[in-house]
This record gives sequence, structure tokens and C-alpha cells, in this order.
Amino acid sequence: MSKKIGIVLAGCGVYDGAEVHESVISMLVLQKKGYELVFFAPDVEQAHVINHQEGVPAEGEKRRVLIESARVARTKVNKVSEARVDELDGLFFPGGFGVAKNLCTFAFEGEKMSVNKDVANLITAFHKARKPMTFLCIAPVLPAKVIGNGVELTIGTDPEVGGKIDAMGAKHIRKAVNEAHVDKANRIVTSPAYMSAANLLDVEASVNAAVKAFAELLG
Repeated sequence: MSKKIGIVLAGCGVYDGAEVHESVISMLVLQKKGYELVFFAPDVEQAHVINHQEGVPAEGEKRRVLIESARVARTKVNKVSEARVDELDGLFFPGGFGVAKNLCTFAFEGEKMSVNKDVANLITAFHKARKPMTFLCIAPVLPAKVIGNGVELTIGTDPEVGGKIDAMGAKHIRKAVNEAHVDKANRIVTSPAYMSAANLLDVEASVNAAVKAFAELLG
């Protein structure tokens, strides 16, 4: 029986949702491993909507994270609150500013951020069950806040974000874009993706490194 992996999305689009390149490359690489993918997102309104052509807020527009995430998944997206740790073998979080805006408030509050209750509960349940999780790009701020306690994470080499991860009680580890960091004690894999990537090839290298490490933890 194939392993079942939950992918948690934060909407659709780098500036206000899930990073599309990271999400799709992750889906592809995970499927090449033979894993079954199940998609989740919080059923909440986006923090705001960004016009991706102009890079500015789209005044008056409102979108829901769950509905927008289905654009990326191309299938049904389940509510994060409905995810069950005993029905999944691992958890995977692509990045994108939506992670820092919709799954938590890191984009607005830095290390003083809060995490969506359902997202925090899911991460906590997986951590308690010792099931592996992977966080790409900016997504490592989630376990930094939820788990803390010296959990080792990488977002690449950005000293400002790395410092904020340390301030939340985690430990930032500098890594190149094509590297993943594995915290074996906490069974967490992180890799920089677009926190360091210059192009799709860099993202692919980052995801490949993360999935390889993730697969080893899955067994």
C-alpha cells in the first residue's frame, strides 16, 4: 500500500497564497515516489488579495484560502480541521507568502506571530505521533512557533528570518538552496526553495533534496 501524504496549501499565488512552482514540483516529485497525495487548507478568508501583475493589494477583493488552494491541487481540498494523523503517513508544506499571511501571521508580526489553530493542532499531532513533516521556503516558521524547543530548521541563509526563527525558540541552520536539513530527533525536514532559489531549477533541486530526506524518514 502506498504512503499517504497530506499537503497543506495556503491559497494560490506567491504573494498571497501557496507558491505555485514549489507546490507543483513537490506534487510531481512526491508522486514519482509513488505516494498518494491528499490536500488540505484552512477554510478562512485570505489576509488580503494581491494583484500579481502589479504586486499591489487588490482593493475590495476577498478570497477564501480553501477555494483558492483547489486551483493548485486540481482536486478536492479538505479542511485542515478534518485532517487525521492516523490516516496520513507524512505531512508536506510548500511555501509562499500565504503561509506567512494565511497559515500564520509571520508576515505581519514576525517572531510574535500566531499560527492558525487548526494548522497548529495538526503540526502538534504529527509531532506527537512522530510522523515526518517537511516545510519548504518560509514554512519552517510554523514548527519554529508551534514546536520551538530547539527544533532545527533552515530557510537558507537569510540572517533576518533566521534570527526570528531563533527568537521563537527554534535553531536556524544555514543551508544552500539544493540542500535539506533533517532534524532526526523531531523528524522534520526543511529546505530553502524560493527563500534562496533564483529559478525553477533551483526549486527543483531544493524539493528533490527535501523529498529524498522525507522518504528516508517515511521508510
